[in-house]
Amino acid sequence: MDLKLIDDNGQVTSTVNGSDALFARDYNEPLVHQLIVAFQANARQGTRAQKGRSEVAKSTRKPWKQKGTGRARAGMASSPLWRGGGKIFPSSPDENFGHKVNRKMYRVGMCTILSQLVREDRLAVVEDIALESPKTRHFAGKLKGMGLERVLIITDSLDENLYLSSRNLPNALVLMVTEADPYNLVRFPKVVLTRSAVKKFEEVLG
Repeated sequence: MDLKLIDDNGQVTSTVNGSDALFARDYNEPLVHQLIVAFQANARQGTRAQKGRSEVAKSTRKPWKQKGTGRARAGMASSPLWRGGGKIFPSSPDENFGHKVNRKMYRVGMCTILSQLVREDRLAVVEDIALESPKTRHFAGKLKGMGLERVLIITDSLDENLYLSSRNLPNALVLMVTEADPYNLVRFPKVVLTRSAVKKFEEVLG
C-alpha cells in the first residue's frame, strides 16, 4: 500500500510503502465499534456512590399498623419505593466498568482503522516533525502552513519540544505509536504519521 508523503506545505511529494496487512485491511465496523466502546468504558472512574436501605438515615420503626388504615402496608421509611429511601442496587466507588478486549482483536481493529483512514484520504506521512524550541505559536504556524486544522500526529519517539508546543492547542494532539488508541484515531479528521512511526506501527501491529 502506497501512503502519501507530504512536505511542510502540505503538498504530496512522493509515496511511502506501507504494509498491506496494516493499511489495506477490509473495514470491520462491529469490531471498531467494540474497540471504541471498550476504550471509553475502561476510561471511566467509579467516583459515584449511592446509599442502600441500610445506610440511609431513617427510622426502622413501622410507619403505621399493618391493617385497618386503608393504606398500603409498609415496613420502614427506608424502603426503596419511598422518596428518600435507599437505592435497590446502589452504585459504589469500587464499581468496575472495564471491558476486556483480546490482544488479537485489538491489533486487527487498529489495522482496520488505519486502513479506513487511508481509503478516506485522512492519513498522511511526513519525514519528521521537529521544532527548535517549545513555542506553541511556531507549532500552530507549522500546522497552518501544512493546511492542517484538527490533526492527530503520531511519532516514533517523544520529542519534548513538539510535546510542549502542542499540549496547549485544543485542535492538535501528539502521541507516540505506543500511546495511539482507536478513539483518537477515529475522532480526528486528519492523522499524520512520521516515516519512523509507520515502521514502528508495522513492528507493533504486524
